[in-house]
Amino acid sequence: MTDALSYFSAKLALETDSSDVYAAQKAGEQVVLVDVRGGEAWAQGRIRGAIHMPYREIADRAPREIDRSTPVVVYCWSPGCNAGAKGAIEFAKLGYSVKEMIGGYEYWVREGQPTENDEGALPRVFDAQVMVVRAPVAG
Repeated sequence: MTDALSYFSAKLALETDSSDVYAAQKAGEQVVLVDVRGGEAWAQGRIRGAIHMPYREIADRAPREIDRSTPVVVYCWSPGCNAGAKGAIEFAKLGYSVKEMIGGYEYWVREGQPTENDEGALPRVFDAQVMVVRAPVAG
């Protein structure tokens, strides 16, 4: 039991998911959400409120742009992308409190959370494969 408790406690200390990040945003919690993908991905769509800092730029930019006392959450494309982990390593090297958002941008979108691109807000889509989607109640 101790191994499982230690493992899962450490895991949750270093990662979060889109539902928890969205809840933190709505609650006004102090956290910086960082999109570590490249410029084309950022332009295509991103999480509303995120800042764009590709993981290769973190060492140079983060100390100038993000207060070290503010918790950071990084994300990349999807569970199949490791740029989030690369970004988290860079923030950790600089002494930031950092978590990786598992599922990345893909699961944020699939859960219908707010996204945008350079033209503005993108449509919200709720994917029943990753969340409970209820039909509107007839009134």
